[in-house]
Amino acid sequence: MRKTLDHLISWTGLVLAVVLLVAGGLMTYASGFINNNVEEQLSQQRITMPAEAAISKMSAEDQAALKPWADGKTQMTTGDQAKAFADHYILVHMNTSSENRTYQEVSGEYTKLSKDPNANKDEVAALGNLRQTLFMGNTLRGMLLNAYAFGTMATIAGIAGIGAFIGAALLLVLALLGFRHAKTVQETSPAGGVREPARV
Repeated sequence: MRKTLDHLISWTGLVLAVVLLVAGGLMTYASGFINNNVEEQLSQQRITMPAEAAISKMSAEDQAALKPWADGKTQMTTGDQAKAFADHYILVHMNTSSENRTYQEVSGEYTKLSKDPNANKDEVAALGNLRQTLFMGNTLRGMLLNAYAFGTMATIAGIAGIGAFIGAALLLVLALLGFRHAKTVQETSPAGGVREPARV
C-alpha cells in the first residue's frame, strides 16, 4: 500500500512539474514578446529623454525620476522611461502652461468663451491653442503609460516564469526521490508476510 501511495504521489509531482515547465516557458515567451513590442513601438516614436539642463528647474521629485536618463541623448525604449517622461516631464509642462487646469476644464472655458460675441479674439485663440496642446499632451501621455503598463506586465510574466521553473525543478526532484523511495519500501504479502525490498 505504501509503495502504491509513493508511486501515486511521485507521478502527480512529475505531472505538475511538466505543467509548470510548460507554464514557465509560455510566461517567459510572453515576457520577451511584450518587451520586444514595447521597445519597437517606443523606438519608432524617436523620443529623446530630456537633458539635465532641461529639468534643472523642476521639482526634486521630477528630477529624480528623470535623472537616470537625463543626458539629452538616450532614446526612449522602455516602459520605465515612458512613465518617467509622461508623468514627470509632459505632465509638468502641461500643468505649467494651463496653471494646473485639466484639458476638460480648459475645453469648457474655450467653448464658453468662443460662444461669447464680445470675447477678445486673441484670448479665444490662445485658449484654443492651449486646449489643443493639452489634448495632444494627454494623447501622448496615454500612449506612453500604456507602454509602461505592458512593460510592467512583461516584468511580472518574467518573474512568474522564473518561479514556475523553480517550482518545476523542486517537484521533479521530489518526484524522483519518491520513485527511489518506493523501490525500497517493504510490502505486505497476501499471506501476511513481508516482501523483501526490491534489489536495485
